Amino acid sequence: MNQDSPLPNQDDYAQTGRVHPLIEVPALDRLLRRQAPVVLLDARWHLAGPPGIESYRKGHLPGAVFVDLDRDVAGPPGRGGRHPLPEPADFEAAMRRAGVSRDSLVVVYDDADSTAAARVWWSLRYFGHDRVRVLDGGYRAWTEAGHRLSTDEPEVKPGDFIANPGRLPVLDAEGAAELAKAGVLLDARAAERYRGEQEPVDPVAGHIPGARNAPTSGNVGVDGRFLPPGLLRERFAQLGATDALDVGAYCGSGVTAAHEILALNLAGIPAALYVGSWSDWVSDPSNPVATGDA
Repeated sequence: MNQDSPLPNQDDYAQTGRVHPLIEVPALDRLLRRQAPVVLLDARWHLAGPPGIESYRKGHLPGAVFVDLDRDVAGPPGRGGRHPLPEPADFEAAMRRAGVSRDSLVVVYDDADSTAAARVWWSLRYFGHDRVRVLDGGYRAWTEAGHRLSTDEPEVKPGDFIANPGRLPVLDAEGAAELAKAGVLLDARAAERYRGEQEPVDPVAGHIPGARNAPTSGNVGVDGRFLPPGLLRERFAQLGATDALDVGAYCGSGVTAAHEILALNLAGIPAALYVGSWSDWVSDPSNPVATGDA
């Protein structure tokens, strides 16, 4: 998709009053040049490090505020997995510190493929804030377009965001097991982790029985930008996921799966997130584990 082309299905979102989940670099640049009231969140994050704040301090989009996925967008690791839902009061406080108010247009970005940005997008929507968009292509698309960066950390006026949880569907372990039988449960991890050949993070390898492997790498092109909705619909249809069925997604700890939820959203397919994901599933030794391609 050409960078200057309009986002697909933009009219559909306008007709329903919903905010399109993506924004392209030229559109964001125009907003910033007009000094439109945009809360810009830098969500760069890497599972194995280094901390995203280091990347932020080396250079970020002008006016962007750093949000820490581990600290601000997830609760402490434990029984609910490695990145469980934060307490509403904690998430509310984190978003207020970042300058988010009830009427804010929030734009969130990460390095390129929107993995971390999608978790922030999903979290804001789960807690009741619909005016949030992901910068398609992220930091890389911005810099490749030749736009300036900043190392200044802006002074932030605290926002008045109110966390109202439960605005998007979620799954627990029992719900994920049932969905794998009666609907479509997508495993967003790489194929080797799904098959149980590798498990670099969690203590048990494999997948939830009945889940279908749909690595999030297949949702984006080589530039890290999402595929057009038509191609995403084709991809998910081949996996049996359509808007005629109940669909859910999980990954290792509910981060990558949020990317899957965003891709499904672009394809017009509502889906529930198993926030605890595999790290929660394997914390209960009574939960069955499948391996291989079955």
